[in-house]
Amino acid sequence: MTNLIPHHYYPPTIRLPHYAANEASVLSLIAQFGFLWAAVLGIAFIVIRRLRPAASRSDQLAFIWMCLTGFIHLVFEAYFVVHHESLAGSQELFGQLWKEYSLSDSRYLTSDSFLVAMEAVTAFCWGPLAFFIAYCIAVNHPLRHALQLILSLGQVYGDVLYYATSMFDLYFHGVSFCRPEGYYFWFYYFFMNFIWIAIGSCS
Repeated sequence: MTNLIPHHYYPPTIRLPHYAANEASVLSLIAQFGFLWAAVLGIAFIVIRRLRPAASRSDQLAFIWMCLTGFIHLVFEAYFVVHHESLAGSQELFGQLWKEYSLSDSRYLTSDSFLVAMEAVTAFCWGPLAFFIAYCIAVNHPLRHALQLILSLGQVYGDVLYYATSMFDLYFHGVSFCRPEGYYFWFYYFFMNFIWIAIGSCS
């Protein structure tokens, strides 16, 4: 059976009967998401400077990173978990952002069981934990170090599984979920996830 509505996702055989193309341009979506990131980073910087003005540079950066991580997990990734069934037709900002990202991994538009489960853990466990770690940093509580290790290990483990399941499908089943253009793989799929591996490994 053919798709009811044509799409640009891979593999081309996946059916997205409720799909609707994004109304906003890629540049507009990235600019809006970048503005949200900048707002979170700016607010976090102001907060830590007021709560702990004598905090070291590393503690300030850790606080800011935890706030950004918490926001990404608890807001953006939670949106996917809640709306995964209707995501392909969404015209909300986060819905369109997920559709743009899904050009590098179409599993996000098909309610893939691994991704829904993994993102649920990420959103509702790691998200709140990141904000709690930020609080511990703000009040200089020593518990932040153990919690930061747990969070970092969880994020690295999740990313490794994310990469591994996709690569398994590619090399053992011959199925690619990413469009052939290199920037979708290297920027969206690889780089945007590797950030959490790189920073998590250094935490």
